[in-house]
Amino acid sequence: MTPAPSARTLAAFARRRCSAILRTQQADAVAPAMQAAVDGGFEIIEFTLNTPGALDQIEAFARDPALVVGAGTVLDLSQAQAAVDAGAQFIVSPVADPEVIRWCVERDLLCVPGVFTPAEMLAAHRAGAQVVKLFPGPPEGPAWVKVCRGPLPFLRIFPTSGVTEDNAAAYLEAGAFGVGFVNVLFEPLDLVAGRFEAIRERAERMVRAVEESPR
Repeated sequence: MTPAPSARTLAAFARRRCSAILRTQQADAVAPAMQAAVDGGFEIIEFTLNTPGALDQIEAFARDPALVVGAGTVLDLSQAQAAVDAGAQFIVSPVADPEVIRWCVERDLLCVPGVFTPAEMLAAHRAGAQVVKLFPGPPEGPAWVKVCRGPLPFLRIFPTSGVTEDNAAAYLEAGAFGVGFVNVLFEPLDLVAGRFEAIRERAERMVRAVEESPR
């Protein structure tokens, strides 16, 4: 039997444990920057919907069967529908909107809502979210993940804000389900200057740091 869409996406997250998340207003850099991250080893990628041309880029990159492509900063159902129509395989939000979570569950689509407190994490989980995004990142991020998972070990916590090449392994060792790299991967000055090779090199190091972290 073929696994359900959300199960396939969840399995990819569990296998790769990292994603590349692009948020920028530098329109001409969007495609080459993400391609650099892919060339550096990322297989799970996310375009935030407040990035110029995000839906077009989701559609373009989703044609590659080796990639799992998602939409970020999804705030309502119309945005979720537009993202899915473009080919998004998962939906990410900075907040936990029960309506968006329910919409995704009904369509067997992986939804990753933004949460911060244990109460928010549990509420999102009970609403049907299989993964929760830790947002914003607390100052002591890995310690926060470890403390939250103490009484709630079933949670799949996926930090993004505050994750770096240097602390990614610490997050994973603390029990994070995976980590997302945002501006530390797509440094704004590199996007402006078109230094995409620098992005590829960082991507290689970040993916390697995750791969070398014990499971």
